[in-house]
Amino acid sequence: MRSEAEAGAGVALNELLAGFIQELRAAGLPVSLTENLDAMEAVKHIPLEDREAFKYALAATLVKNNSHWRAFETVFEVYFSYRGPEYEIDPDADLSDALDELMEQLQGDQGDEGDGSGGGGAMDAMTPEEIAQMLMKALQQGDQGMMRAVAQQSVKRFAGMEPGRPVGGTYYLYRTLRHLDLDGVLDQLMEQARQDSPDPLSALEERLEQDEYQTRIEHLKQEIESEIRRRLVADRGVEAMAKTLRKPLPEDIDFMHASREEMAMLRKAIYPLTRKLAVRLARKRRHGRKGPLDFRNTIRHSLSYGGVPAEPKFKYPRPSKPEIFVVADISGSVASFARFTLHLVYAIQGQFSKVRAFVFIDGIDEVTRLFVGVEDIAEAVHRVNTEADVVWVDGHSDYGHAFEVFWGKYGKDVGPKTTVLLLGDARNNYHASQSWVVKEMQHRARHVYWLNPEPRSYWDTGDSIIGEYAGYTDGVYECRNLRQLERFVDVLE
Repeated sequence: MRSEAEAGAGVALNELLAGFIQELRAAGLPVSLTENLDAMEAVKHIPLEDREAFKYALAATLVKNNSHWRAFETVFEVYFSYRGPEYEIDPDADLSDALDELMEQLQGDQGDEGDGSGGGGAMDAMTPEEIAQMLMKALQQGDQGMMRAVAQQSVKRFAGMEPGRPVGGTYYLYRTLRHLDLDGVLDQLMEQARQDSPDPLSALEERLEQDEYQTRIEHLKQEIESEIRRRLVADRGVEAMAKTLRKPLPEDIDFMHASREEMAMLRKAIYPLTRKLAVRLARKRRHGRKGPLDFRNTIRHSLSYGGVPAEPKFKYPRPSKPEIFVVADISGSVASFARFTLHLVYAIQGQFSKVRAFVFIDGIDEVTRLFVGVEDIAEAVHRVNTEADVVWVDGHSDYGHAFEVFWGKYGKDVGPKTTVLLLGDARNNYHASQSWVVKEMQHRARHVYWLNPEPRSYWDTGDSIIGEYAGYTDGVYECRNLRQLERFVDVLE
């Protein structure tokens, strides 16, 4: 029988796992009850002291999408971070054995005999210049234990962490890295490498040295982030820190407010999405609804049933591929939304007989030519943003004028096979709406849809006139992220 201590540890682990699963769901990961049970079963078959094995056992049962890995890893590092009094935010806390070892080595290199004081006290008395020497030594040797020790000491000395202070980890990370000046450290490392080399370094050798040191510096940054996170978890608790660090999944990132890092995540996420959507559209057309009754075929097959039409036959309609006209506002923050929509439409253009793209601010320009023969759609979209002639007067959005010019130049090309996608927030700077153009589009086109990247609660507020246009479309859809964009693609026929 298990001891009471083992039983208590098992209960604590189950409670921790339950909180972990709940936080994954709160972060947006689709974790079913079956997967939850699979995870609990998996951890029974691995040594719990092996943290990496424990982590990947959970990942194998709970993560189904590569783009969700980062969110999983963040939650894991919070819920299963190292615990102990050494991570409490306490300026008098003792330092680790690794710090003592590093200090002794540094003193030995400098020829110091020491003053007889302990490693922790000596480290607390060190100047920033001496800590910089420790940092150089740790990076030159590439010793992970030493880098972890330097990270601990750097956070303790430079982050300025205070118990209960409502400050995010990014602030503490910034303060720590600012004091360490890692860009300057990299330059010093490269200069030292040149001096230590018996012969001048070739361009390749210098590049390899720089890459190696850059990798070690990135590892040190990760150690500093982990150290800050551990101390914040010890101070604020697991649940509070998990909520603080929670970030949207790539498919839930708001186009209009995405950071540069989040934009990079979106670009990576859109490629598998386009493949999935292309397959879905092809399947939808292939297995479309049945057409009218095929009387001749039904009678012919009824002969095998003695003349009884037991199995009706239908004429299956020939699936037609629509033409797509994309008319996109590329002003201001709406530009990022238009960029991803253009990217998506062109990535699945095999499902359409023709794709034409138009972009506007207060003037309008057709940019279909920029996509012809281009393999990298991202490069084509970049050219759209830099080469399109979209300014008429002052470069402020004027939907009415842009639509009027569009209809005058290209309206004759809109026909019964055309699906028109209008992209924008309909914030018209109080100009005339010229909504009659959208009405004419609806009369002549197969479908007219409007995708709006603003929250629905913002529609028809201020200078937004989306309601005036909406009555002449086949639907206005809120489209702020990839998840909503994917959902809209199901509407296309």
